[in-house]
Amino acid sequence: MNPSSRRRFVLHAVATTGLLGAGHARVLAADLPKVEESDAQATALGYRHDTAMVDAKKYPKHSAEQRCGTCQLFQGKAGEDWGGCALFGGKLVAEKGWCTAWVKKA
Repeated sequence: MNPSSRRRFVLHAVATTGLLGAGHARVLAADLPKVEESDAQATALGYRHDTAMVDAKKYPKHSAEQRCGTCQLFQGKAGEDWGGCALFGGKLVAEKGWCTAWVKKA
């Protein structure tokens, strides 16, 4: 494959991926599984579906105002109960959930 063909292929692949991702993101998100609190990564991060259920003794820096919906890593839309998270690729987290990676939205 010559450099010109390779460049065209890469540009076409990127454009196609972008179009597919934008057009089907909403449908795909609805089909994603929800993170289970028992998942290995969720357990390691102290993830809970409900921020009110976080163990205050184990996580003393946690506060009730901290929830996935107010975290920079949350990829859901406002008003949705579940959304994507940069840490749990391919799975949804609860908007009212929490984990130790919580970072306040700017």
